[in-house]
Amino acid sequence: MLRIGYVRPYGPDTGADVVAETAALKARGCHVVRAEDRVLPGGDDFAVLHSILEFIGAGDELVVGRLEHLGASGRAMLEALHALDRRGAALQVVEPDLSSLGPGGLALRAALEAVAAVEPVGAARLRRPAVAQDIRALQRAGVGPVEIARRLGVSRMTVWRKLKGEACPG
Repeated sequence: MLRIGYVRPYGPDTGADVVAETAALKARGCHVVRAEDRVLPGGDDFAVLHSILEFIGAGDELVVGRLEHLGASGRAMLEALHALDRRGAALQVVEPDLSSLGPGGLALRAALEAVAAVEPVGAARLRRPAVAQDIRALQRAGVGPVEIARRLGVSRMTVWRKLKGEACPG
């Protein structure tokens, strides 16, 4: 059985997040840990996860730090779980401690199906508003406004307004 860890970084200090989560997954017995290179808040960029779902084999286990690392919506998370089922693989979530095996797996599927049933088709997690502290922290780290906007998934104008202290909708 191969245990494959998957890391989906988030927040302005993604490098530290990836290192810490990779170490935590290896400590949990993952043979291989893969991480997305670049993730924007609310983004739908799951290329590494999709390649894992195509590669993973029967009896293998995908280990993720948090359930929302599987997708930007309940429907996307459910589709990832179904892809694992089709491949004969299992899912292990670190926080909270969940598994797709046994009675807990049935409850996990039921919960995701319930969430997916009430979501509008094509709904993804909404982009989180740019927080002034995040913008200022990136600026203090030497990151320019255009790069800040790209990393946080907001417009350049939002970055400029937050830097100037003006109130604006995120």
